[in-house]
Amino acid sequence: MIHTEDLTKQYGSLFAVKQLQIDLKPGDLFGFIGPNGSGKTTTMKILATLLQPTYGEAYVCDRSIYTHPKEIRMLIGYMPDFFGVYDDMTVIEYLEFFAAAYRIRGEKRKQVCHEMLELVDLGYKRDAMATSLSRGMTQRLGLARVLLHDPQVLLLDEPASGLDPRARIEMRELLKRLGGRGKTVMVSSHILPELADICNKVGIIERGELLVNAEVADVMRRVRDHLVIQVEVVDRIEEAAKLLEQHGSVMSVEIQTVSGKQQIRLSLNKDRGLDDYSDLPALLIQHGFRIRSFKEDEINLETAFMTLTKGITA
Repeated sequence: MIHTEDLTKQYGSLFAVKQLQIDLKPGDLFGFIGPNGSGKTTTMKILATLLQPTYGEAYVCDRSIYTHPKEIRMLIGYMPDFFGVYDDMTVIEYLEFFAAAYRIRGEKRKQVCHEMLELVDLGYKRDAMATSLSRGMTQRLGLARVLLHDPQVLLLDEPASGLDPRARIEMRELLKRLGGRGKTVMVSSHILPELADICNKVGIIERGELLVNAEVADVMRRVRDHLVIQVEVVDRIEEAAKLLEQHGSVMSVEIQTVSGKQQIRLSLNKDRGLDDYSDLPALLIQHGFRIRSFKEDEINLETAFMTLTKGITA
């Protein structure tokens, strides 16, 4: 649905986007992450045919951005991070205006506009002036607008910006449903835990260069140089720590106090191919220790982002 080949946007000696390679299939939810000024918005504008690249190629729905820009615009929904609304229109008039631009006519137009308002939970605001909406409501109205013509590809630049926690959860669930319907979604956001929850692929861009383009799980594995296990036992914690320290896969053992409780923190060497560490709790049980908890520390997307980037803009 989205395919780029050496996509580049250059301003003099400055590369806003440099030799970008992206390949997204139907149903992919692609989280696009990077510091401010890294090239995310430039990339989306190129894919939306609003900006010409310096060189390279991009295909959206198997159509080139050079030869079929009008067709692409009918097949995508592009939502910028900031957009205006018309002063003299109500919410429903605003949607009907854009539905007419997409050549949706008659009763179907009214039906589609009503359905989109309900989808983004703005039905009760249909007769309010568009300019009276809060920042979060305006974001939801913008999402309703880009969904009017049932696009195959969604390009969403910071769609959760300004949303309260409940609205962000609703936005997240909506994006999941859209991906489940086979739509390809590229979404940029600074709320990294939410991207990790909804996206199956992630791209990390810095200074216009794509540092990472992979499945979310692969990104986590890339930045993890060892496994960390947190263990709680009922008693004899120091004896348990000494026992675990003797295991061949354990690199280090540390006793920590977390929320008033003592835990054993194990670092395991992942180079040994230790995908199954069930022998560790078995070892404790064999020696008479009672286990309260045994869990692996997860590396989140924020940790991956901080590890892989330096915060440098183009």
